Amino acid sequence: MRPHWRFEDLEIWRLAQALAVKLHAVAEKLDQRKCYRYAEQLRAAGLSVTNNIAEGSGSQHTTEFKQFLNIARRSLFEDVSMVLVFEKIGLFSPGEADGLLADCDVLSRKITSFSRTLK
Repeated sequence: MRPHWRFEDLEIWRLAQALAVKLHAVAEKLDQRKCYRYAEQLRAAGLSVTNNIAEGSGSQHTTEFKQFLNIARRSLFEDVSMVLVFEKIGLFSPGEADGLLADCDVLSRKITSFSRTLK
């Protein structure tokens, strides 16, 4: 058993939420360019990070919570991959991509660090 966390109090969830909001704003721009599939994929991966942190926080056991944190990190890598590809094909400016990639890097490190503190 492990102590219960309110996911909305976790720094990693708050950072993931802020990133999801940014990705949603980018997805809106992609919708305007008629890149609907890309926009939907970006929204889904962004929400997957927050949702997996939230879902994992409700786990009965630490091992299970860590698995959800791993899934959240993997979704974050999916976000990074899309940002890099979208930048390469001209859907993002380098400045837009750099800011999102920096946010993803910070969040990835914090998820890893938090996961390591769980016993």
